[in-house]
Amino acid sequence: MTAILHISDTHFGTERQAVVDALVDLAQACRPEVVLLGGDITQRARRAQFARARRFVDRLGAPVLAVPGNHDIPLFNVIARLFDPYGHYRRAFGKDREPVHESGSVLAIGVDSTRFYRHKQGTVSRHQVERVANLLAQARPEQLRIVLMHHPLVAMEERDEENLARGRDYAIRAWSRAGADLVLGGHIHLPYVAALSHGGEARNAWAVQAGTAVSTRQRSGLPNSVNLLHWRPEADRHPSCVMERWDFLSRHGRFERTSEERLAIARH
Repeated sequence: MTAILHISDTHFGTERQAVVDALVDLAQACRPEVVLLGGDITQRARRAQFARARRFVDRLGAPVLAVPGNHDIPLFNVIARLFDPYGHYRRAFGKDREPVHESGSVLAIGVDSTRFYRHKQGTVSRHQVERVANLLAQARPEQLRIVLMHHPLVAMEERDEENLARGRDYAIRAWSRAGADLVLGGHIHLPYVAALSHGGEARNAWAVQAGTAVSTRQRSGLPNSVNLLHWRPEADRHPSCVMERWDFLSRHGRFERTSEERLAIARH
């Protein structure tokens, strides 16, 4: 069985140290093949905040595939936003803002949905959609096919519709048809799972949203949370991915599993 840890919206600069330490403990205990870090890594894209984030991921004990969020671009430093918007991000996490992790059991593809000229809203361009679709089309049946981005493609509450990525309809159709299993997102600090329909066809991909992992910027009293995915393609003729939500429970001082959902994965 392959474990994959999905975390998002750490917002370093507003982190809770006890939660950071507890998340490190969880990662070291579950030993994921890869940690998928879905943007808004920092609160204000400052060098010191990225340094704290880098120290955190170095403690996780697993490879980390990261993409930026809108908070990872300077907001108040206009010069940096115009001329080097990803400078601090690059120094902490490397030049590639759309990395790929591939193994015998996992294909994870990063998508940068941020734009330096937008404060909040994200976009996925036609070029990005087609790049990802081409990679998905080359995946092997035993690989869990994941797209990681910051901005969501589908909303569960009306107030979140303004936060959906531009270009989402084309992305959903193209990625689903190319064989995506999961599209992971964050941004709105609300964890949920939803089917991604594409034109009424039989096959669906799944949108998996993460809450805020370690920040005080919690939504509507929800606890800090992360997602742990378990993939066992050889289990039977109908492979599935088990998605566990793990919440930080203050009274216990640790992350604990609070829900589990089995997601059907189509192979044809």
